[in-house]
Amino acid sequence: MTYLGDILTGATCRLVDLGGEAGFRRRLLELGLVPGTSLRVVRRVPVGGLLELEVRRCRLTLRTSEAALVQVEPT
Repeated sequence: MTYLGDILTGATCRLVDLGGEAGFRRRLLELGLVPGTSLRVVRRVPVGGLLELEVRRCRLTLRTSEAALVQVEPT
């Protein structure tokens, strides 16, 4: 089992499952993070612990603590 927080910068992966509270999962689904979606880790920002992602040609940012709740598989 691999989590989004473990994926290296520049690597792509496919979303398998979302963990966490219902509100968190709902918000990610609204942003287009549904199972089977391809993600790319664009960069990591060490100050503040942020992870920038590219999803369907859009960019969004998650905290590393939130990324630890997203299960992915490397592609």
